[in-house]
Amino acid sequence: MNDIRRTILWVIFGFSMVLLWDKWQVHNGHRGTFFPAPVAAVSPSGTAGAAAPSARAPAASSVPGASAAAGAGAAQIATTTSEAAAPAARERVDVTTDVLKLGFDTEGGSLVHAELRKLADKDEQTHGFVLLDQSPERVYVAQTGLIGGNFPTHKTAMQVAPGARELRDGEQELSVRFESPDLGGVKLVKTWTVKRGAYDIAVRHDIVNTGTSAVDPQLYLQLVRDGNKPPGESKFYSTFTGPAVYTPEKKYQKVEFKKIDDKDAEFQKSSDSGYVAMVQHYFATAWLLGEGTPRENFVRKVDNNLYSVGMITSVGSVAPGATKTLDARLFAGPQVETSLEALAPGLELVKDYGWLTILAKPLYWLLDQLHKILGNWGWSIVGLVLLLKIAFYWLNAKAYASMAKMKAINPKITEMRERLKDKPQQMQQEMMRIYREEKVNPMGGCFPIMVQIPVFIALYWVLLSSVEMRNAPWIGWVHDLSAPDPFFILPVLMTLSTLLQTALNPAPPDPMQAKMMWIMPLAFSVMFFFFPAGLVLYWLTNNLLSIAQQWVINTRMGVPPQFNLPKFK
Repeated sequence: MNDIRRTILWVIFGFSMVLLWDKWQVHNGHRGTFFPAPVAAVSPSGTAGAAAPSARAPAASSVPGASAAAGAGAAQIATTTSEAAAPAARERVDVTTDVLKLGFDTEGGSLVHAELRKLADKDEQTHGFVLLDQSPERVYVAQTGLIGGNFPTHKTAMQVAPGARELRDGEQELSVRFESPDLGGVKLVKTWTVKRGAYDIAVRHDIVNTGTSAVDPQLYLQLVRDGNKPPGESKFYSTFTGPAVYTPEKKYQKVEFKKIDDKDAEFQKSSDSGYVAMVQHYFATAWLLGEGTPRENFVRKVDNNLYSVGMITSVGSVAPGATKTLDARLFAGPQVETSLEALAPGLELVKDYGWLTILAKPLYWLLDQLHKILGNWGWSIVGLVLLLKIAFYWLNAKAYASMAKMKAINPKITEMRERLKDKPQQMQQEMMRIYREEKVNPMGGCFPIMVQIPVFIALYWVLLSSVEMRNAPWIGWVHDLSAPDPFFILPVLMTLSTLLQTALNPAPPDPMQAKMMWIMPLAFSVMFFFFPAGLVLYWLTNNLLSIAQQWVINTRMGVPPQFNLPKFK
């Protein structure tokens, strides 16, 4: 039974890893990790501007499950081109703060470039991390406009007001103002305001009725991006990339690109609160409206490889000569959980832990507290695993004590199996007798370990999802905990520690099981050569602490540790 117990543990571990791996792929719309589907390139027609492809968007009926109002509104966003606007040369307006470098397009006053200045890639120090962009390689932009008539949209040529374009020392905020021509008796004035140290941008929409009769326009806010994975994402693990909708009623709802293609997207269409977002590994953008503002959410495909998520809200009736104002905010930045929580309810959920959120959030909080004390994310990971080992010490002690008892009676079991190998029924009866006399539960080591599996998988997600690991050094050669170990030192050490754990367990009498006990750790260790260094550090620390605890408990139980090397004859 001892070898059966070990086999069960390896099966549980292996099955959990395979399920986790497969879940990532299926959850993110992939066919599989080792046979990934080819990613479609951005079509040339989509690179002329995120607005242009939207003129070929599907009709309202193609918006899955949309209400009549939202569907018609989404279609009008696609088809409205403000043809009455006078032709004007498009101009790029660059704005710089201490943390952002933004690029606006005078066509629609849209945000078409967002560079996070303090989050440069390790191998690219000439500029910050580019989140939003409009280029031949990528399309990812933020747009707003009016529908409900021949009103200004994200296709309307606007005039930018003169003013400062860089946030100087001592200044706390900077504004850029775009003004549309008179269209359909309405003028739209859009003012973007950035603040020092902030990744959220205030966007004020002033709707001016210049006509002689009342108008009732609707304001839309949308994020448009291509369906490609972010550049540089590993093929050996996959995180979600795509639209998301949050409402207080249905909470966080991810919408896969594949679901949009299949017209099978499910999300809450109407709400009085919440946000819409585009999510990728470590970063996100989100449109935020004031709480209690009714809105219609939509998700749609606007071109061969372009997708849109947004919301439409009513401005209300605007009398002749009157002005109505509607404020919104655009977040474009890293998924720092504590900062997101302060911006809007539920916004921290763009950092997606999946079904283990209830465990992952307190683990992240504890990791963050350790970092405040230690000042290094690598040592904080080590400290967190140590605290978890202490918290689960009594469970691990029971498991290892059970394993030590099994190891102590293993010679007796082996002799009995050899003596009764031709009498299987009698062998089972004799084995149960030995367990009763020795007061050993052959499955006693399984349950304590199984209880801990969800906690350590949740920690795995915390480390995989936390942008704080990005570019974070540990010691010596490890300069980025979010990237693989450049010299593979940590994966090699983790493999050796896994083999040492295997050697400390008694070898099963069955040669096939003995081979599996050595082959499976080696097979799973191969994956860690491609995993981020922070994740490998977590597993290595967990392995070393487990070995130390097993060594101490075995010694106390009077079962000196022995190394059982493989015999593959």
